[in-house]
Amino acid sequence: MNELPEALQHQLALAFRAKDLLAFGLRSRLREGYSVKDFRADLAAALVVGVVALPLSMALAIACGVPPQHGLYTAIVAGIVCSLLGGTRLQVTGPTAAFVVILVPIVHKYGLGGLLVAGMLAGALLVAMGLLRLGRLMQFVPHPVTTGFTMGIAVVIGALQLKDVFGVALPHTEGIFEYLGALWDARREINPYDVGIAVVTLGLLLGLPRVLKRVPAPLVALVVVSLIVVACQRWWPGFHASTIAKFTFKLGNEVRHGIPPLPPIPIVPWHVGGFALDYHTVRELLPSAFAIAMLGAIESLMAAVVADGMSGTRHDPNAELIALGIGNLLCPLFGGIAATGALARTATNIRAGARSPFAAAMHSIFILACTIVLAPLVAYLPIAALAALLIIVARNMSEARHFARLLRIAPSNDVLVMVTCFTLTVVFDMVIAVSVGVVLAALLFMRRMAMTTTVVLEQPAELGIAVELPPGVRLYEIAGPMFFGAAKSAMEAIARVGVGNDHTFVLNMQHVPTIDVTGLVALESMLDRLFRIRIKVIFAGLTPEVADLLDRAGIKREPGRLAYAPDIETAISMAIVHAARLRAPESPIAA
Repeated sequence: MNELPEALQHQLALAFRAKDLLAFGLRSRLREGYSVKDFRADLAAALVVGVVALPLSMALAIACGVPPQHGLYTAIVAGIVCSLLGGTRLQVTGPTAAFVVILVPIVHKYGLGGLLVAGMLAGALLVAMGLLRLGRLMQFVPHPVTTGFTMGIAVVIGALQLKDVFGVALPHTEGIFEYLGALWDARREINPYDVGIAVVTLGLLLGLPRVLKRVPAPLVALVVVSLIVVACQRWWPGFHASTIAKFTFKLGNEVRHGIPPLPPIPIVPWHVGGFALDYHTVRELLPSAFAIAMLGAIESLMAAVVADGMSGTRHDPNAELIALGIGNLLCPLFGGIAATGALARTATNIRAGARSPFAAAMHSIFILACTIVLAPLVAYLPIAALAALLIIVARNMSEARHFARLLRIAPSNDVLVMVTCFTLTVVFDMVIAVSVGVVLAALLFMRRMAMTTTVVLEQPAELGIAVELPPGVRLYEIAGPMFFGAAKSAMEAIARVGVGNDHTFVLNMQHVPTIDVTGLVALESMLDRLFRIRIKVIFAGLTPEVADLLDRAGIKREPGRLAYAPDIETAISMAIVHAARLRAPESPIAA
């Protein structure tokens, strides 16, 4: 039987790898058993989270510039798929506020069809990241980077809600400054009724949590404000406020207002709005898809870590990325936008007593039921109230106190990275902010590490060795990794002093954990300089990794020029013997 082609074998290996990773959270929970009591706890948690997620999903869709039902479809599809296939037990997945700043420009440029296709491309990237086991790499994104762009995203989200708070329609704008300029130009069109609704909603959202402990404040606040709007529209002549009813949909041949009382229906994403799917458009959407995938991965895995800390569970980051990718591949097929792990909803799920991934799945079923049954009532929700809800979400996600605390106590390098990421996120976008932030943090880290690699002239007595070095022998201790940020300056510091009557250098390298290629080249250059001026080098205390590297590089023992010693005591003895031979008349130089 002929062997399978190598490419096919690779694809099969990836498929089996995905099979082993999928549903890690669910499988690990079911292995512990699942009782009726657990189901009741999950159901109770699902109802609480569903009540929170229902208005929030619509608000996020509106903030992205698409009709509110697309946010609901995202919570339904991604909520079920990611919870049952993911690597966490208690995480809730759906639309999140962080995506708003990425999705708004896509909608403005490509419409809903482009947004759905970008989400599918992001899903494919996330699956690939999971299969390639890149989940653990997310932990290498520095905290100042995530803090900076999170604060920047929060500021942008809060600013973007001002148009709905003021009840004004703005033209499509590029960047936050152009947006604020358009908002200023529309100041004479501000609707005082919308402003009043937003102020009342903000007051309720801030005040109710102090009174209500078990009932979600957004539910009460939005119901109260909706009733106020209905009453004012009926008995207050001239009162007018924007509500969900401004959105229309077609049911058969009839045009209705609000959201469709229907479950998510399969669609072809690139057919929406006459969007053309071709190579040119896909190439243009790839940067946006990459931004969605990176932000989705970072936010989802950060939420998973927080969930583990709150619940004492353990997640698999690669399984979570694969499930998140599958969710984002499927969501656009049902009209859903990009989704990721939602930290606030996950925390609510855990506090409400959830015990398994079934809680997050049931929260999606609850939203589905509400979408069908409560669709006529949803039309009365004021858009200004949903904008106020997102302002509170932006306030909570910003962690302004934590940001201010880091500005006070963090090292100057970290403050520079954090402020840079914040500024770039607000002025440009998150992709530029994260890219520049990670590179800047890496460069500053390498500079810091280079400063920790030292070359110190020592005496044997400092090492507890009772012996005097003869004239012409120098003992150096090299400490720290010899990588491209530090190796050249460290080696040049040794080579520069090889003058006068010096004839032997002992290099104590027991504290050098690793050497990269740049360090190797710098080491070879130093040896070449010292050999030219007839100085013998003795390496002492090499770690197995460094010794193996030097052996593979051909830096081997040469009588009279280069020697190796297992420890510093042996190296000093070899140097003393070499010095004695040099002093003996007509004696050959030998190691």
